[in-house]
Amino acid sequence: MPLSTFLVEDNALIRHHLIAAMEDEADIRLIGTATTEAEAVAWLEENPAAWDLLVVDLFLQEGSGLGIVKRCGRCRPGQRVVVLTNYATGEIADWARELGADAVFDKAADLGEFFALCAGLDGEARSRGDEPLEQVAP
Repeated sequence: MPLSTFLVEDNALIRHHLIAAMEDEADIRLIGTATTEAEAVAWLEENPAAWDLLVVDLFLQEGSGLGIVKRCGRCRPGQRVVVLTNYATGEIADWARELGADAVFDKAADLGEFFALCAGLDGEARSRGDEPLEQVAP
């Protein structure tokens, strides 16, 4: 079962390559993207059960990924929030986790670990026999 994935990334080139790599490295189904905090929060509020994996960049042209993580956290059992940033310092990672992120990865140094996590989440969902989250009652 593909992971229903929502991506928040404001850089079009990074977004394009990241989507292609995620589709190659893990069984994901991209269900949407946002480039600003406001777009992401609006989509997440309208679709609280539609996603399994939320991937968020921290520094956006408008707003902050931390604001998205704080507003969202882990909304439902089985949903995961992952921060993928160029600024994954220890302090930033701790702050993101305090706000509800499940994991924090550096775009330049940790892509292998990020893809491994995505693949592991897919395997975890398969082993549990999860129904798609949009079918789970709130």
